[in-house]
Amino acid sequence: MSESRETEPAGARPDDAVASLLPRSVTLHRDGPVAVLRLARPAKRNALDDATVLGLEAFFSAPPADVRAVVLDAEGDHFSAGLDLAELGATDAVAGVEHSRFWHRAFARMEQGRLPVVSVLKGAVIGGGLELAAATHVRVAEPSAFYALPEPSRGLFVGGGGSVRIPRLIGVPRMTDMMLTGRVLDAGEGQQLGISTYLTEPGGGFAKALELAHRMAGNPPVSTYAVLQALPRIAAARDEDGFFMEALMAAISSSSAEAQERMSAFLDGRANKVR
Repeated sequence: MSESRETEPAGARPDDAVASLLPRSVTLHRDGPVAVLRLARPAKRNALDDATVLGLEAFFSAPPADVRAVVLDAEGDHFSAGLDLAELGATDAVAGVEHSRFWHRAFARMEQGRLPVVSVLKGAVIGGGLELAAATHVRVAEPSAFYALPEPSRGLFVGGGGSVRIPRLIGVPRMTDMMLTGRVLDAGEGQQLGISTYLTEPGGGFAKALELAHRMAGNPPVSTYAVLQALPRIAAARDEDGFFMEALMAAISSSSAEAQERMSAFLDGRANKVR
């Protein structure tokens, strides 16, 4: 892994031990309890090489203890144009499987970790870039965002978990169409089909993502854990198993000291009501 690169914007300085694990292609800074990770290969449209994916895995394997949410952003005009094809080269089938499984492992660290992740989508969100975005929990798109899965036109198939995650967002028929015809979706179509969760004005993606991440960071950790860990499993389970898991998580969440205090504050009129 290449030499680390640190940034020092306003706010708390990132944990040196965590920053030292990151390659130059991933930068880190803090905004209070929110960590901001940025893909930093703008000259390559933030194409994902092995060092970048390893850096993401390293961060989400051992994030700073006081981080409560993450914004995943990108330098330049594009989120990510996908796999850096220079990484493939000539390889045999076993090496190809191992490379794909490495991406699976890295993205699973993010999707299945303890931190909610909000991604900022702009410009190219293509191939592996769309696979990366699909592994985040909330996606904020700007009008410049466009989505494509050009792998079949290059004799390839998605390998970063896209065949599992993307159909959950848009369905198998739409993903089939994108892959076989080369169809490119614009930001409006992506919002309508469910790729993005929010669509902002031009240049507004990062501010919206940061606002959402701070809102998430304010939730009790046990509730965040329930949403990130239990909800996907409940959705994939048989109804009766899902109801049982829901009952367990509801009981665990409501029995925490922080939940008890927050419910008391609500009943006493000390908490804001939903409007």
